Amino acid sequence: MFKRPINIGLALLLVVVAAVWVGFGDRIARVQVVSTLFTGAEQSTNFNRMHSMFPIKTMPASSQPKSFELGEQIELPSNFAFSGEVVETTEFLARTDTAALLILKNGQITFEQYWLSGGPEQTWLSMSVAKSFISALIGIAIEQGHIDDVNQPITDYVPKLFGSAYDNVPIKDILQMSSGASWNEDYGDPESDISKFSRIFALGGSMNTFTATLENELPPGTYNRYNSTDTQALGMLLTNAVGRPISEYMSAMLWHPMGAENQAYWLTDSEDMEMAFAGLNATARDYAKLGEIYRLGGFFNGRQIVPSQWVEDSITPDAPHLIAGDNPASDWPLGYGYQWWIPEGEQGEFMAIGVYNQFIYVAPQSDTVIVKLSANSAYGTADDDGAASEFETIAFFRQISVAE
Repeated sequence: MFKRPINIGLALLLVVVAAVWVGFGDRIARVQVVSTLFTGAEQSTNFNRMHSMFPIKTMPASSQPKSFELGEQIELPSNFAFSGEVVETTEFLARTDTAALLILKNGQITFEQYWLSGGPEQTWLSMSVAKSFISALIGIAIEQGHIDDVNQPITDYVPKLFGSAYDNVPIKDILQMSSGASWNEDYGDPESDISKFSRIFALGGSMNTFTATLENELPPGTYNRYNSTDTQALGMLLTNAVGRPISEYMSAMLWHPMGAENQAYWLTDSEDMEMAFAGLNATARDYAKLGEIYRLGGFFNGRQIVPSQWVEDSITPDAPHLIAGDNPASDWPLGYGYQWWIPEGEQGEFMAIGVYNQFIYVAPQSDTVIVKLSANSAYGTADDDGAASEFETIAFFRQISVAE
């Protein structure tokens, strides 16, 4: 005799759940994804569909897409040396949950393969690879006269940052991750600044408002501290200076001129501002085009897309705190330019790097560009040394780059 009331109660519960899902379903899905980051959970079925779960702005493919020609196909090295050990390539690619590996030599595709949920027309979350695109756009904006000089204070263009860590800080110091802002980018710490920033990504709110809350800790231009909010501040600079959203300006000045083959997406906050530091979603082939642009000094697809001097400045650490190696004035062993990483050595390489093992690697001396898109589930967990996966990947790329 109690079955009917129980069924009625269950029905009412289902109605309430359905109503909540209708009103907040997208947000619940976002929370589910963000809450699993850096926990060891598999992400390969998330990073390929972020544009379906989060608010976005769309960048259409170019009306005149540029396709890379096929070159002589190569085989991957069966193994490579890292940290005094021999690493098997197939094991490495599987362990880092590789979804895409694309290799260009002299602008031609010599290797292209996809695993997991990757594919040639499948977009993938950039993570911090997006930072290098933002840098390119600022170089273009300076060339066009929207921004006068990198030595200007960012607050000349972004009054919202008055009174924050960025007040009167030169644009150049922010480009070089040397703003002096207090910051904790520990992905495994739920109370870190990056975790608080990520909650806006999941729950809604204003990334720009969060950026304006940071406080100064160090003199600008003295210490290289990786800080994703520095790039969000650069996104604010860009939108204010050019008077257009990042996605719109990028479509016109970079995405279409380089001949993007596929539609791409920028994730946004609830106030329609692009997630400048990590929110680009694009295909491996279109990520590779930025690598080719920089390999060729900014000239690509028949035109000078990024100013050549900007490219040179972007990949040149020009102060002691930006030099690669055991540097007491830096929190990372890689060198840094304008949102590009520069490793130790004489190879002349540089790269865009994102967590979970996203890479655009450029080695001009061997005419090589490599894109690796991944969902490395170990990244940021208690059992992971994040530096290891990045330096291991660089060792793998170097092995490919020097191979005949």
